[in-house]
Amino acid sequence: MLNTAFQVPKAVNEPINEYRPNSTETKALLSTYQDMFNSHLEVPQYIGSKVVKSGNIHNITPPHDHQHVIGSFHMGTSQDVHDAIDAAMNAKEQWANTLPQHRSAIFLKVAELVSGPYRNRLNAATMLAQSKNVHQTEIDAACEFIDFCRFNVEFMTKIYATQPNSNSKEWNQVDHRPLEGFTFAVTPFNFTAIAGNLPASMAMMGNVVVWKPSLSQLYSAQVLMEIFREAGVPDGVINMIITDPQETSDIILSHKDFAGLHFTGSTFVFKQMWKTIGNHIEKFKTYPRIVGETGGKDFIWAHPSAKDKADEVVAAIVRGAFEFQGQKCSAASRIYLAESVWNEVEDKLLAEIKTIKVGSPQDPSNFMTAVIHRGSFDKIKGYIDRAHKADDAHVIAGGTYDDSKGYFIQPTIIKTTNPHYESMEQEIFGPVATLFVYPDNEWEASLELVDSTSEYALTGAVFAKDRYAIDTALNKLRNAAGNTYINDKPTGAVVGRQPFGGARGSGTNDKAGSELNLMRWVSPRLIKEPLEPIRNYRYAYLGE
Repeated sequence: MLNTAFQVPKAVNEPINEYRPNSTETKALLSTYQDMFNSHLEVPQYIGSKVVKSGNIHNITPPHDHQHVIGSFHMGTSQDVHDAIDAAMNAKEQWANTLPQHRSAIFLKVAELVSGPYRNRLNAATMLAQSKNVHQTEIDAACEFIDFCRFNVEFMTKIYATQPNSNSKEWNQVDHRPLEGFTFAVTPFNFTAIAGNLPASMAMMGNVVVWKPSLSQLYSAQVLMEIFREAGVPDGVINMIITDPQETSDIILSHKDFAGLHFTGSTFVFKQMWKTIGNHIEKFKTYPRIVGETGGKDFIWAHPSAKDKADEVVAAIVRGAFEFQGQKCSAASRIYLAESVWNEVEDKLLAEIKTIKVGSPQDPSNFMTAVIHRGSFDKIKGYIDRAHKADDAHVIAGGTYDDSKGYFIQPTIIKTTNPHYESMEQEIFGPVATLFVYPDNEWEASLELVDSTSEYALTGAVFAKDRYAIDTALNKLRNAAGNTYINDKPTGAVVGRQPFGGARGSGTNDKAGSELNLMRWVSPRLIKEPLEPIRNYRYAYLGE
């Protein structure tokens, strides 16, 4: 037992490498990329102390070069799910009783490994198998994951330090216990940082985790597991499985020791998992914690006074809609511009989109690369094809695609006269934004349209010079987004500065990147100790 005050290093955001042409960091990253491109990475499962190779091997190929094999993964079975649960439960008692100083040291070590020796490897893995360009990779796989680890350690100490009032006669303490059972992390393809943070944040608070990454993110998930193991995460604390999604959910979400779900992915899948949990509620030892960040149909809205902000609006549209090919739950995909703003924006927007380069992430000058897989390509292609034929919409930029080498789709803008056109309402998850122009004198009515059009409520951006208009928009759109941006793009939340999450169909709004999320992974116990014990039952009012 350490008799020491618990104080961790002050968390600061990781500096972002700019990767300027011919810089040292650019050359080093591209060299690592090339080495990994020409190598073969084998991805097993990690269950307790075992590295599990089933022999049921599937290839991993880059989305931007889908005929080239860069690795393979071992598909697991239902028995592996049961084994992962057992491994987690076997590790639970010792990990739950591990001092927070030791847990902090492990995840601070994770941050330093990513910041230093693993930075190029984790970034290159994300570029290769998720087709992120150098900048998107750097702010995700390196910086955001580092920030999650550092800031979550700091948030954890604040949670533990939050204690109730006591007085000279009694001492009150709160024991922030890990959840009673094991937790389940389900992570998406689009952010390596999220894939690392969901299991890490639960483990940091003393929980044991069964982690199921996306099949499209296994390449960088393997590197994350290498980092966890080198940093000293004990066997069984984070167990990575590669198994059938439905079969896995059926087993885990009905297990008596299931205690919590940390999910990022589609709204449909999250709702199905919630239903499954509800159907098995009688089996659980405790009510499971359910945390989900799901879909988005994120908006940019511009008031007539924003006509003086044409360059800002254009930059927000291009970055908000097309960075990482629009494959962000926060990506701008529906745009509402006042007619006077559109008159100022149109030529500039179309000219800017023509300058966007699309190609392999190996070329740092490419702003966009490929979408994640065939299914995504075909879905996005369908929206574009229908827009080309629609009577109430037409493609004004982009609208072409090519899957001969990689799943490439040009940045596309659809302009519609129907504010309820399909691509204004449905989540596409690709480089397609749909634009609706409204009359200047109907700006307040357009806010009602923004609020009511989508089932989602994740992010949104409000552009205006008129401060009264901004105030009106913020009030009318109060429930339309969990993260609202004023005169800025609706993407790019930074850990410790913009806690992230949405409500409605976008999730439980438990704000990753803040202590609010970590609070979900503890179950507080109040301990009261009288310093002047009561010696009989009689109160003063019972006296003669």
